[in-house]
Amino acid sequence: MIRKFEKEDTDAVVASWRSASALAHPFLTNDFIDREAENVRNVYLAFAETWVTEIDGEVVGFIALIEDVVGGLFLDPAYHGQGYGRAMLDKAVAEKGPLRVEVFKENAIGRRFYNAYGFKGSEEFVHQESGQVTLRMTFNPK
Repeated sequence: MIRKFEKEDTDAVVASWRSASALAHPFLTNDFIDREAENVRNVYLAFAETWVTEIDGEVVGFIALIEDVVGGLFLDPAYHGQGYGRAMLDKAVAEKGPLRVEVFKENAIGRRFYNAYGFKGSEEFVHQESGQVTLRMTFNPK
């Protein structure tokens, strides 16, 4: 089930972010991951429109939207490849229409996922906080 984020979901959202980040972002430093986990908890969830994926009463992933930008889409790796990530993007497209996202170039999992969904890379830049090359990608529903 995909439903709106509730404050009680915070710990589960941060846990899914951490587990998915550990898999997709091994190139990031532990200090950066720790700072970003606190930002997810205390900053991003406060201003993003966030939807969670819940399975058997447990939050296993989320998508956070800022206008038409996917600020984050993270799913516990135990649930990868089962259509939940696609379902969250489908929900975002239904809510917002065309979408934009930024994904680290070294994040092969994320790039493969967004490419398979139909996102197209449009620009590369260096993410200042991490020093990593990042791709801006766009999706326009047909």
